[in-house]
Amino acid sequence: MTETDAALLAVYDEQMRGASPTPPPGVGYEHDGPLVRAVGQFRGFVFGPRDIGVRGAELDQLIARQRDCFAARSEQVEWRTHGHDAPAELPGRLRAAGFAAEGLKTVVVGPTARMATEPALPDGVALRRVTSEADMRRIAAHQATVWDMDLSWLAGMLTERSEAAPDDVFVLVAEHGGEIVSAAWMFLWPGRDFAGLRGGTTVPAWRGRGIYRSLVAARAGIAAERGVRYLHVDATGDSLPILRRLGFRAVTTTTPYVWTPPGR
Repeated sequence: MTETDAALLAVYDEQMRGASPTPPPGVGYEHDGPLVRAVGQFRGFVFGPRDIGVRGAELDQLIARQRDCFAARSEQVEWRTHGHDAPAELPGRLRAAGFAAEGLKTVVVGPTARMATEPALPDGVALRRVTSEADMRRIAAHQATVWDMDLSWLAGMLTERSEAAPDDVFVLVAEHGGEIVSAAWMFLWPGRDFAGLRGGTTVPAWRGRGIYRSLVAARAGIAAERGVRYLHVDATGDSLPILRRLGFRAVTTTTPYVWTPPGR
């Protein structure tokens, strides 16, 4: 890792780790030693620092308390780890406690100013910012179709966050003939140097035609106007090559570990 990459990772750790200072609508925080539990969403979340600070049996007990808390609520819970986290034994102890690893993603960071270019869309495709609940339901249906899974919770999450922070949540759709062919959103946090890019899933027939890149460029333009220095993405294997070509740099990896109540 170069010194520049190390500096980017240090800023990421400082500003993007842990729970947001202000919880989203309907979400509450509970503290347990070095951890914060977020409750009240479609699934629970556990946030912690880069080094949790406990090892061995004490770490097992800390993990078990989080699992048991959400078991009592009959809720699924996600504990997101990073490739540079400590202790190194954390993933193994999460698995031993019944947590299952979801897909590995690469954390990439890029300078906003470099990404804020004019979108270059295919003929007949237009970008539009959306705020209505009806459009959020359309996005959820679009995502569910592409991924072949239940994503009904997405419409509520996007609607609630957009209504609670209309100046800090931007949801965009790429449409052709009135149909959504891709959708993406961005979260801004006052006082932070980062904007988080999410979504970007494009229907198979429209992939490889510049829509994903255009959605990055459009959101970067908004972030640049707000004076945000960096864009951050948890990139899948599909989006990582595109983001690297755009100038994003990989700083670490992230793996969510998820515990699901029996019977769900």
